[in-house]
Amino acid sequence: MGNNESNSRIRFNILTVFIYIVGIIIIIQLFNLQIVQGEEYREQSNTKLTRESVLEAARGSIMDRTGNILVGTTMGFSLELYKTKVDTQTFNNSILNIVRVLEKNGDSYIDTLPISINPFEFKFNSEESAIKWKKNNKIDENATAEQAFYALKDKYEINCDSLEDTRKIMTIVYEIKTSGYSTVKSIEISSSISRASVQEFEERSADFPGIAVIKEPLRDYKSGTLASHIVGYIGKIRDDEYKEKKDTYAMDDYIGRTGIEYVFEEYLKGENGIRQIDMDIDGTQTGEYIAKEAVEGADVVLTIDANLQAVAENALKNNIEKIRNGGFSQRYNAKGGAVVVTNVKTGEVLALVSYPNYSPAEMYNGLTTQRWNEINNDPTLPLYNRAISGSYAPGSTFKMVTAVAALETGVVTKNERINDVGIYRGVPNTAPVCWIWTQSHIGHGRLNIVDAIQKSCNYFFYEMGNRMGIDNLVKYVKYFGLGQKTGIELPNETSGTIASKETTEAKGERWQGGDVLSAAIGQGDNDFSPLQMARYISILVNGGHRIDLSIVKSVIKADGTEVPRNEIEDFVNNKLGIQNEEVEQLDIKQETIDTVLEGMKSVAMESGGTAYSIFRNFNIEVGGKTGSAETASSDVNAWFTGFAPFDDPEIAVIVMVENGGHGNYTAEVARDIMAEYFGMNTQVVEEDVQAKSYVEYAR
Repeated sequence: MGNNESNSRIRFNILTVFIYIVGIIIIIQLFNLQIVQGEEYREQSNTKLTRESVLEAARGSIMDRTGNILVGTTMGFSLELYKTKVDTQTFNNSILNIVRVLEKNGDSYIDTLPISINPFEFKFNSEESAIKWKKNNKIDENATAEQAFYALKDKYEINCDSLEDTRKIMTIVYEIKTSGYSTVKSIEISSSISRASVQEFEERSADFPGIAVIKEPLRDYKSGTLASHIVGYIGKIRDDEYKEKKDTYAMDDYIGRTGIEYVFEEYLKGENGIRQIDMDIDGTQTGEYIAKEAVEGADVVLTIDANLQAVAENALKNNIEKIRNGGFSQRYNAKGGAVVVTNVKTGEVLALVSYPNYSPAEMYNGLTTQRWNEINNDPTLPLYNRAISGSYAPGSTFKMVTAVAALETGVVTKNERINDVGIYRGVPNTAPVCWIWTQSHIGHGRLNIVDAIQKSCNYFFYEMGNRMGIDNLVKYVKYFGLGQKTGIELPNETSGTIASKETTEAKGERWQGGDVLSAAIGQGDNDFSPLQMARYISILVNGGHRIDLSIVKSVIKADGTEVPRNEIEDFVNNKLGIQNEEVEQLDIKQETIDTVLEGMKSVAMESGGTAYSIFRNFNIEVGGKTGSAETASSDVNAWFTGFAPFDDPEIAVIVMVENGGHGNYTAEVARDIMAEYFGMNTQVVEEDVQAKSYVEYAR
């Protein structure tokens, strides 16, 4: 018992001594830290600051169906400025030196100062804006531009004799005062600087207090203007957008504006990380590290083929110029056009063209007010996507719908012949004529439905419309997807308009008996986009099976997983407000389809067909239909709708040229596209257009 007590006492004494010694060590260490080295640590604390900034995630790429990158990301450098504890004169001199480096290397920098010099003038659109600006900047509302400039010079304490140098300093200081910055919140002086500037700023960092060179991803529109209306572009986020999205966006972020960039913004954007920058009290950067890694955005893979898209764009451009220059039998002032190429079995869009186009890179890099006005006021409307937003009367390319409806409702048979005498008198108080009557004062004579499609005989289709009535016709128009959105994954798609009693009454007018005649030949209120026409032809040539069109093949996340198709469809429908319309299902007989396609084949492959001169030496059998439609302004829009191969159709090609004159003129665009698609390297010899026996004048 005694031994146990003795041992416990010994262990207690040892523990007490150990605690005592540890306590002495801690006291000595605290004394050393707080008294001996305290001044040194306080000095370091006062001279070092850690700035936290956004590590911007790279946007996902936009690729064609084969993996060619149309829009990607390249790494660039931006220049940011933080607040430092230097005097005003030193700061202003530093700003001037920064600007001089940028200008020497050809780099742009932020300039929102609304006063120009030499001569002095305000850069406002209205007097009201100028007055509001003066009030916000505490400047007399009657001050001239020169007086306002010198008021800011005094306010910002800019001590500089050179007027040009003063403004260079002023524009940066103005941005600081307008946007605000601090020791931990920067402003961006330049969004893209050259490597020469980067090198100079890094080598002379002590001469530029507060600056930080930031490596960041930049949008790279690798393909120039190719597919510009499809891919779209991004731009700086607006104030109203930022207020709504500030949980996920910064004030200087970019956001999708049009096209795929807009629709798939949430997938393309990615997730930003966090970068930390160490600076001393004078603003010299001393270190940088990543606190949170950024996650790249998802890639969007399109259904289009970049090579086919390029051929289609070039063919349409050349065709429009040829029409303008009188390269065919008659000169027309063609204004623009569109092309759509589809896979008729899947509904995938292989090419989609609107001309003229624009440069997404130019829109992304920022436009001056003057340049924006030039683009926005351009009468050719380069930003307008004619392929999906344009709505045009289809003219004679509509006649296949009428033919199908007539055969399916039994008002005509394949072999019945109708005598075209030139002037149609089947409806009282109206006497429309066939196009050949307008040209030659004769009729086509006796035609069956195949002949009528080949000759594009208005008279025949007037009779079909009169026999079946507008309600039967409208039922088939809707089945072929006309007058309704296709649901393509692009913004601003038009619904188009179907000529019908409802459409007429909605305008406050009364349906007339003769209205069905113009509707039956693709005129009246019939207005459809080239994209809708592509869907219609695709359904027609695939056996009458309804399909949906798509321009997005897949969306692939940064981790390599693919977004489920139903998720993409739900996302797009919600983003674009697409609602699927109920359409009566029609079981169209194969005999009907074969009869109509036979007529289309004769258009392109038989002498007398309105597109025969273009396809007569083509290596593959083609079906087609030309069309011309007069507008309210007396322009004549030209159409060609075609498909190939005839025996087992793979693609449909739709071409539309505003004020292109005659549908035959546009057929060569489709020919060139088909030649590319089918790998044909031969040049089709074009017959002299002026020697043709038939020209499509159908209205």
